[in-house]
Parts: sequence; C-alpha cells; structure tokens
Amino acid sequence: MSNVWVSMNKVWMEKVQRESDGRIRFEAYPAMQLDGAPVQPYDQARDGVADIVWTLTGYSPGGFPCSEVFVLPFMTTNAEATSKAFWEFIKTKASNEYKEVHPIAVQVHRPGMLHTRDRLFEAPYDLRGLKMRGPTRQTTKMLGYLGANAVGMPLPKIPDALQKGPLDGCVIPWDVVPSVKVHELTKFHSQFDPASGALYTTTFVTATNKRKYESLPPDVRKVLDPNSGITASASLGRAHQCGDDPARKLVEARGNVTHNFGQVEAQEFRRAASQVEVEWVKDMESRGFDGRDLLSTARALIEKHTKTTKT
Repeated sequence: MSNVWVSMNKVWMEKVQRESDGRIRFEAYPAMQLDGAPVQPYDQARDGVADIVWTLTGYSPGGFPCSEVFVLPFMTTNAEATSKAFWEFIKTKASNEYKEVHPIAVQVHRPGMLHTRDRLFEAPYDLRGLKMRGPTRQTTKMLGYLGANAVGMPLPKIPDALQKGPLDGCVIPWDVVPSVKVHELTKFHSQFDPASGALYTTTFVTATNKRKYESLPPDVRKVLDPNSGITASASLGRAHQCGDDPARKLVEARGNVTHNFGQVEAQEFRRAASQVEVEWVKDMESRGFDGRDLLSTARALIEKHTKTTKT
C-alpha cells in the first residue's frame, strides 16, 4: 500500500467515519480490486459501480479540457496551494467537467521530477533519444519537446517497463517512488526548485456517485460536506508533500545521484517547453474555449494561494 494511500485517503476515510459516528463507512479497494483498469474509476463513480473514487483526471482523455491547464509545464508551485487553486478554478471555470458526479475534492501532487536509468539529466536536451514515460498528454508533449521519445503509460506499468528495457526513465514525484520501486530501477534523479515553478504535476479528483450523495440523509451530508471542497483539497495536497523524505532516504541508501536545478537552469527548460502552452491555448480556442482566460485565471489563483499558504 503506497504512502499516498495511507497518508491521504485512509486518513480522510477514518476522519469521516469518526465524525459521523460510524454512519458513513467505507470499504476500500486501493489496487483496482473492484475490477476494471486504471483508466476506469471515474466512469465507475459516474455509473454507480463505485460510490466514491480517487483517480487521475488524465485517465479520461478529453474529459477535463479546462482542468488540463494545471498540468502545463511550470504552472504550479507547492501541492497544497495549487490544490486550493484547482478547487476554486473548477467551481468558477470548469464545473461542467464534473457535473456527472459529486466532486469531494481535487488536488495535484507535489512538483514532479525526472528519474533516469543510465544517464544524468542536467540540461534541457539531455533527454534526446531516451524513452521517457509521461503521465498526461501535456507532460508527454513536453518530454517530446525536450528531445525524448515520450511514451504515455499508466503508473502501474512503470516497473516492468524500466526493468525489461522499453523505458529509459520516467517522471513521477518523490512520494510515488517507493510504490513503483523507481529508486531500485533508476540511478539518477533530477528535481526543480518549486519557487521556479514545478516541471509538471498531475491532477486528481475524489468524486462520489451523484445519486449516492443525493440519497444521503441531511445530517450525514453535514458531516461529509465540511470534509469536502477547498479544505479537503488543501489537506490532500499537503499530504502529498509529506512523502518526500522516505523516498529520498531510499535513494541515498542505494547511492543514487540527485541533481538540483537552479532558477537559471529552470528558465532554459521553460523556453524549451514553452510551445506546449502555446499549442494548448490554440487547441482550447479551436474547441470554443477562451484558452488565454483559462490560463491567466489558473495562474492568478495559484499565485494567490501560494502567497497565503504556509509551507
């Protein structure tokens, strides 16, 4: 069971059960034990196969076009502040994307970083020719602009792909490293200072089946609702930031190399990946959305919450 599951979802479920005096109970299926594929949990919540799910929005391609602004390169700062911004954004700019379910919370993970098996990543184009796994459409594009042969792939497939050779590396945050044994399967780890903007992040939603939520008695909803929204989003984002140290210790114990990029180096990466943002705005405008407005709104919300969030 991963640190993410224990520190976020399990803690949240126990809190809700305790505050409802046991009237709300959860049966957890953390490793796709409810059947289906990693790409299906959102559909399971929508269709009532599951009462509540926690999943990546990127597993539903095209389903969350406005929310995708948060996964653009160098958009986000720390996970707590950005998760609060993300919640405010979906309530004001992207509520239609979640209308088929009842959203409990949204979040991003801590700033993502690069992990490579045989080559240290120190400059924007050190990835040339490497096969790199990306978690979302936009991150995969970014890796391509940095010269990598980018491959979209669900998280559970990473260990096998690194071990057997199809992948040379991947991008994931520190806290996910132990659960997919990336500290054992790669030797080099490259990270950015969040003050310069995260290289990338991914977006998650915790969602309840709408009919199930509406069937809850009012007094039960009074317990669930305060454990939802911006407060829950902030808590989930904050929990993502607490899993770094165990992963770093595992990396150090194996003698792996960690490289830290400074702000000057980060600017080089920004320039190399800037076309991803340009293309996203054009794509959104071709679909009838105001891409520039969505981008500026997301940035303003992230800036606002970063200033008011203690880290």
